[in-house]
Amino acid sequence: MQRENSKIRSDLEIAQSATLLPITQVADKIGLTENDMELYGKYKGKIRFEALHALENRRDGRLILVTSMNPTPLGEGKSTVTIGLGDALNRLGHRSILALREPSLGPVMGIKGGAAGGGYAQVVPMEDINLHFTGDLHAITVANNVLASIIDNHIFQGNKLGIDPGRITWKRALDANDRALRNIVVGLGGKGNGVPREDHFEITAASEMMAIFTLAEDLVDLKEKIARTVVAYTYEKKPVTVGDLGAEGALTVLLKDAFQPNLVQTLENTPALVHGGPFANIAHGCNSLIATKTALKLADYVITEAGFGADLGAEKFFNIKSRIGKLTPTATVIVATIRALKFHGGVNREELYDENVDALREGFHNLLKHIETIKEFQVPFVVALNRFITDKEREILEFEKLCNEYDIPFAVTEVWEKGGAGGIQLAERLLAVIDQAEKDHSPTFYPLYPLDISLEEKMNVIAKKVYGAKGIELSPKAERQLRELEQNGWSKLPICMAKTQYSLSDDPNKLGRPKDFTIHIRQLKPSIGAGFIVAYTGDILTMPGLPKHPAALKINIDDSGKVTGLF
Repeated sequence: MQRENSKIRSDLEIAQSATLLPITQVADKIGLTENDMELYGKYKGKIRFEALHALENRRDGRLILVTSMNPTPLGEGKSTVTIGLGDALNRLGHRSILALREPSLGPVMGIKGGAAGGGYAQVVPMEDINLHFTGDLHAITVANNVLASIIDNHIFQGNKLGIDPGRITWKRALDANDRALRNIVVGLGGKGNGVPREDHFEITAASEMMAIFTLAEDLVDLKEKIARTVVAYTYEKKPVTVGDLGAEGALTVLLKDAFQPNLVQTLENTPALVHGGPFANIAHGCNSLIATKTALKLADYVITEAGFGADLGAEKFFNIKSRIGKLTPTATVIVATIRALKFHGGVNREELYDENVDALREGFHNLLKHIETIKEFQVPFVVALNRFITDKEREILEFEKLCNEYDIPFAVTEVWEKGGAGGIQLAERLLAVIDQAEKDHSPTFYPLYPLDISLEEKMNVIAKKVYGAKGIELSPKAERQLRELEQNGWSKLPICMAKTQYSLSDDPNKLGRPKDFTIHIRQLKPSIGAGFIVAYTGDILTMPGLPKHPAALKINIDDSGKVTGLF
């Protein structure tokens, strides 16, 4: 991602040459024994439920969120900075653990790549984490689709609940980018094959089953969340839940093993819990709550990330995950890059590596908006400039000048090139900011809106305070759905905005810091099991498609089983 010529080793080559510790030794670093682990080979393991229960009375460590400005289509290395920061804190003698999302095969085989970091700041074994891992996403996919089959079978077998086939809201899922499955017809081929109806697929990372999985605190909570999930409506427009179908027990059993957090390590053997993987532009974009809470019991500092910019992942981390999980974030790191600053300053993708200080100054306003957003939550922050080898010295100096001009705490990171050593400046600056906030008794984190205001008010708060919009505009369909949500008593839930990651607005072409724009809400969907209402804006899709030249066409394997072409 940060290389400028083919002589520099790829992420995969770096990962394949690493010396890994047996996962039992990594577990020992954080006070876990082999008996606490369910081993998946030599370098991967899951933490058993019995071990999780034994940690319940321990004091929590500090929670650090890593977010970013609006990215370019290439990504800005947020996961890389997260991993490098964890390594740097360990180098400084602090016990740190990473809490990250699992990659989806959609981006891995598409264009964006996985979420295992890059260069010398990676979680490993890299191939395993990006390709199937411990099977969690497949278990979530299967549970999702078993539920879909139970719904169709219920209708076929007499439809005792009176489900309206035209109002089934539960979609099938697949952990792949496949635009051909966005709109399909099922039940064709005669009476014995079910009731014909229109159906849809969404990518597993965007499914409510994934959201439920990542927001449940334990197995009991997981089963309760699944039971109250709304999957359809009757002919009388009454909601039908999984509990009405009696399927929550079986679905929880399918997720049981997957629900145990995965333990792996970085290239520098820092422990990492990699678990759950909802997208942030469509879903809520955070790793599992059970993994984050487990990490807090095992470390002094837990470094986690939330997808894309602070307008998406961070907003949802604060307003949804932290609220549901009763988390209190200690500080935030906001990742910026020279190329993203120039991108938001009007430079096209083909010229991002050319020096352009004027564009950098203009694009800095995008970063400033994300800083304002973090301040709204009253969380201390540091800006991390993820330095690329293509960055020019004048651009770095201009960035530093702008940060000093706006009194922004910042650090330049070189973790892609140097691993944890390249994150020492960031780690020290972060620790200083945390220490100062504690000395000053600064106000502690709180969500941006109370739950007792209306859904429309919540959407307006997010649009105005996080995006900088004038407000929202509801489509006729969304207005009708809003009334239904209120009539069903769901107005006290938080909002999960589905929005493009490339812009503060709902138009990916409006870069920088747009002014005088409106957020267009085209439809609303209740995710009652997960515990939020999804608001779809612009042209956002829940099943992505592959690009013209997908990354899958570059991936290969030799006779010895060695993988090539994976980043």
